[in-house]
Amino acid sequence: MQQMVQRQQKYILYLLSLYTLGWGFTSYKTLFASLMLGTGISLFLLWSLVRKVAKFGRAVAQGKKVRSLGTFSRLAAAVLAAAIAVQYPQYFSIIPVVIGLMTSYAVIIIDFLLHKNKHPS
Repeated sequence: MQQMVQRQQKYILYLLSLYTLGWGFTSYKTLFASLMLGTGISLFLLWSLVRKVAKFGRAVAQGKKVRSLGTFSRLAAAVLAAAIAVQYPQYFSIIPVVIGLMTSYAVIIIDFLLHKNKHPS
């Protein structure tokens, strides 16, 4: 699982690099800044979810009670990204921020589809 997560994080970092190049070398600064904001928070949310799931798994294996997987904190991070986009419309646009927030989910799905036959269940 760790290998899968590292691969997904690497893909997201590649996307962030492409967005940075797009921001630096094109006139679409708002679009690429928005994608960077959303994708950066998406990467944080993926990292946070992986940590919480690992902690959850350890707690269940030890027979301990588990509070939650941190849904509220991840939702708060997404709301923060949207609030930044709304507060600074000269720098960010809400639609690309939301697309960026969904990036980790798209990367997870694509990674699964690309690697599902390599490791049969």
